[in-house]
Amino acid sequence: MKEKNKFILMVIIFLACFYLPVEIFPFRNPVFEALTLVRWYAREHVLFCLMPAFFIAGAISLFINQASIIKYFGREANKMLAYGVASISGTILSVCSCTVLPLFSGIYKRGAGLGPATAFLYSGPAINVLAIIMTARILGWKLGVARAVGAVLFSITIGILMHVIFLREERARHPLDDIVVYEGSERRTLAQNALYFASMIGFLVFANWAKPVNDSQGLWVYVYYVKWYIAAGFLSLIGITLIRWFRKNEILSWISASWAFAKQIMPLLLAGVLVAGLFLGRPGHEGFISSRVIEKSVGGNSLSANFFAAIVGAFMYFATLTEVPILQGLIGSGMGNGPALALLLAGPALSLPNMLVIRGIIGTKKTVVYINLVVIMATISGIIFGLITGEPK
Repeated sequence: MKEKNKFILMVIIFLACFYLPVEIFPFRNPVFEALTLVRWYAREHVLFCLMPAFFIAGAISLFINQASIIKYFGREANKMLAYGVASISGTILSVCSCTVLPLFSGIYKRGAGLGPATAFLYSGPAINVLAIIMTARILGWKLGVARAVGAVLFSITIGILMHVIFLREERARHPLDDIVVYEGSERRTLAQNALYFASMIGFLVFANWAKPVNDSQGLWVYVYYVKWYIAAGFLSLIGITLIRWFRKNEILSWISASWAFAKQIMPLLLAGVLVAGLFLGRPGHEGFISSRVIEKSVGGNSLSANFFAAIVGAFMYFATLTEVPILQGLIGSGMGNGPALALLLAGPALSLPNMLVIRGIIGTKKTVVYINLVVIMATISGIIFGLITGEPK
């Protein structure tokens, strides 16, 4: 199939999801919930989350020197620097488990080691400053602190374990060179390239700035009401950098590289969202698995309660910040502190759509190990936190 036809087909599928007439269906069941979740995802996350992420990933693959990524994130890089930067990346990006995927793919394909890359993959959606603040204010400071500390330690630990487990394969791996750094990129200074990337990241962050749960959150509320003005400013800055410092053939190559990421990731994400909605429904709505089953399974601080919370969190799709009100309702229904932390540590960083795409980037074996590490560590962390807070079994 020609690239033009692929693009037209993808646009048609996206528009079908965007305008899906779910209201006319005369039934409320898992199929309805799956279709509704797909439409919601298409409307809320494709244009302003995934599209900017694809363009950033395309720019990484073209305009960031491969030697630089290998120097700071490669196998021979300074481990403290590599894992330190990767583990706090979420404080800047504040993206969801799906939006981080093109960025992860970009740095991994340009030569980043598996360890720092997976640390970045986890931390991107997990270490969201606003989400941690909301957790502390709404669910209690203990849970907020545990989430912040746990997320940073998780990203570093998971990255190191992935590196150790697949050390032999990592030594044999050669960065993918199917997309070559554009020679013309050397014309730009470091400051010019930095401004170009900062503009794209700025647009991504502010275009997706979520509305705080209540109006007492000061600065975040104000930013939310002016976010489109800030995002428009960053978009204008992107245009200026492209006009002043980029040649036409560089821009066309950038679009082509971004399209390559979209082809790889978008179909798997939409399929994953559909399946997730079918089985788990949307927040406050039923899928095949009843919410009552979930509520009854996460009380107390038993191994099974923490493990179940981690599994549900890992497979369910959470948009940025939605995990806090969902947990507020679950805790009100009897969810224990331990399982609550287990869900917070596994949920925002993983989802079924996210898993499908990760598999396409690093392979089945590495993906299974990554998922298991997240679930197991979330379960253990939940049990420990439950014991510390005096949660009964």
